[in-house]
Amino acid sequence: MADITDIKTILYTEKTIEQQEHGVVVVQTSQRVNKNNLKEVFKEYFNITPLKVNSLNQQGKTKKFRGRPGTRPGYKKFYVTLPQGAEIANLSV
Repeated sequence: MADITDIKTILYTEKTIEQQEHGVVVVQTSQRVNKNNLKEVFKEYFNITPLKVNSLNQQGKTKKFRGRPGTRPGYKKFYVTLPQGAEIANLSV
């Protein structure tokens, strides 16, 4: 069972802000969260029932750190479609 601490952040980029205008919120979470758990979190903490949830497993980039190869950590990203007029804190859709 996931809880609110599994949501790391709501992503704010040029693309995600454009999607928020159409009622889609992009959320970065821990790797253990799945679609059903995320729906429960939105129902319990935000009192919003998402219309649709799409997931994306973002793999970490391979980079060099001090000349040695390394990998940045990966994360899960969810695209949550909210009902018209739903609000999350200071985020309005």
